[in-house]
Amino acid sequence: MTDRIAVIGSNMIDLVTYVDRMPNRGETLEAPDFMQGFGGKGANQAVAAARLGARVAMVSCVGDDTFGEATLKNLADHGVDVRHVRRVEGVASGVAPIFVEPDGENSILIVKGANAHLSPDDIDAAAETLKGCDAILLQLEVPLETVYHAVAFGARHGIQTILNPAPADRELDLSRLDGLDWFCPNETELALLSDMPTDTDDAVLEAARSLIGRGIRNVIVTLGGRGARLVTAEDVHQIAPVAVDPVDTTGAGDAFIGSFARFLSGGASPRDALARAAVYAADSITRRGTQAAYANAEAFDAFCKARGLG
Repeated sequence: MTDRIAVIGSNMIDLVTYVDRMPNRGETLEAPDFMQGFGGKGANQAVAAARLGARVAMVSCVGDDTFGEATLKNLADHGVDVRHVRRVEGVASGVAPIFVEPDGENSILIVKGANAHLSPDDIDAAAETLKGCDAILLQLEVPLETVYHAVAFGARHGIQTILNPAPADRELDLSRLDGLDWFCPNETELALLSDMPTDTDDAVLEAARSLIGRGIRNVIVTLGGRGARLVTAEDVHQIAPVAVDPVDTTGAGDAFIGSFARFLSGGASPRDALARAAVYAADSITRRGTQAAYANAEAFDAFCKARGLG
């Protein structure tokens, strides 16, 4: 293992509004606070892995605007290799308006912008860098053809691939994910992609098993405050939740996926990597923001020790 991870995916500028409650249709409310930050599921996962010490390369697209310039600088400042982040002329960078309620729960809109231009050609252009990686992380904020191409590339070159199917897309063709190692939806995404209910733990397992029956090797279902489940053809393993007082849950799923990739590529067993990823995600929701809430390795170790988690 080399601790080398590639993220093929999105970046966004987060426009975060903290609300006392969401307005009704046609209603105008004053919101108490606002912050702008860096996000996008791909960039979030890249930064989480990098802050934990992984060597991370990003394959992505930004616009030819000030948001694009800022995104490139932010990734580089976190130690992410941005040689394969392409600027798209005449196109705006992606943005994500986010609304956070007092209990920390959030609602998110995304405007893909330049992310919609990430193509299989971008993967081919980064091939030599990708071949040196232990894992490739993918999400669905970029074109599906690019995702399929990346999965096939990973399978062809013996690189573990991890797909976080978010935001869930009914057009996702599971038959084109042959060779995918890890499929990581939350319960809402699982319900949409399996076309089955996920309102109980038993229902979650049945829906996950239906994906196993369609050729997916390993399904990791994230369940928020109920932890996560690892479902394979042979076994079901529960990943225990970590109790914290939530401040802002934005980006918690990305913290989980990015840290899982880092721990797995660093040599941890899948179960150990998932357990540590659950702790890392829990720590992230104790602070405001997305990438700004992700702990570095030293701070994460201190959080674990303070909770008697080693």
